[in-house]
Amino acid sequence: MKPRIAVLGCGYWGSNHIRTLKALGALYAVSDVNRARAEGFASEQDCLAIEPDRLFERNDIDAIVMALPPQFHADTAVRAVESGKDVLVEKPIALTVADAERAVKAAKDNGRVFMVGHVLRFHPAFETLKGLIDNGELGEVRYIHSHRLGLGKFHTENDALWDLAPHDLSMILAITGTEPIEVRGEGAALLDNLSDFAHLHMRFPNGLRSHLFASRLNPYRERRLTVVGTKAMAVFDDVEPWERKLAVYRHAVWQDSGQWAFTANEPSYV
Repeated sequence: MKPRIAVLGCGYWGSNHIRTLKALGALYAVSDVNRARAEGFASEQDCLAIEPDRLFERNDIDAIVMALPPQFHADTAVRAVESGKDVLVEKPIALTVADAERAVKAAKDNGRVFMVGHVLRFHPAFETLKGLIDNGELGEVRYIHSHRLGLGKFHTENDALWDLAPHDLSMILAITGTEPIEVRGEGAALLDNLSDFAHLHMRFPNGLRSHLFASRLNPYRERRLTVVGTKAMAVFDDVEPWERKLAVYRHAVWQDSGQWAFTANEPSYV
């Protein structure tokens, strides 16, 4: 039996979840503070429209997908897991560490599944990249850098780091398998007190270092993660077409007059 899943929040990202769940045959209900919007999706997708507060009272809903403004994530997730529902929440998980830990604890205490929408962790290109790393084909990973740039919307709730960086952070942490021992960051705001771009530097216990650059003030779109190893380098570029999203550069290492140098070879696409 397929799970009966409700989508809470029928805005831009919510509508994507609605379409996907419908295609999977798991869409049971939709909910939004805008009743007319919810009813429109319910009519279009042939599912129930339920008031937000009533979602938590019902026993015929197995899980809730939450596509809400981030300031509501923690409280709503806690309420959902305490009512016996599994939860998938859009990133970021919350806007403070305390709220994130509170939501995670509530899910554990109630034995519920609690996931964050770090969708790039499950992207075929990233899964292939992770396999190359785990199999030692890149050698020892020494450096990771990521760019998530574009000309995006100005948000009143979260800055560029919270808005854009969670995807890259999730991939970096999946590669390293550990938390950093040093974190440094900076950002700046063009129009208000929320940073529109941010740099984040991290150092890990094994000496690996990473650099993340996120910006909503870039004239072109860039979605690139580069992993530098002692044997090869790999680039996951999500702007490229499917057949070119993951490139591996098997560089040559040579020494001349006492100096080490790299010669970059043409990439192979995997």
